Amino acid sequence: MPRPTPAQLVYGSCTVIFSTLAMLLLSQTSSGVGIAVIAFAALALGLLVAMTVPLPRPRVVAVRQPATVEAEQEVPVPATVPEPVHERAAS
Repeated sequence: MPRPTPAQLVYGSCTVIFSTLAMLLLSQTSSGVGIAVIAFAALALGLLVAMTVPLPRPRVVAVRQPATVEAEQEVPVPATVPEPVHERAAS
């Protein structure tokens, strides 16, 4: 499993902290079971957010390949072929 990126750690941690505070303030619970359920839900939400943060894509570097021997021996064909000029017969 790859290591989490700093962005994943920050987003997950902020989600856990703010969602815990919001749920505790909105529910106004004071029982230990209620606080444990809220803490578990906040941790699950933080994990979900951290795992859905898009991972950085590896950079693709263009590598210039040397020309092959066959390509060097080919004769380039001109794009347009000139029309032959017909000489007029002298009468």
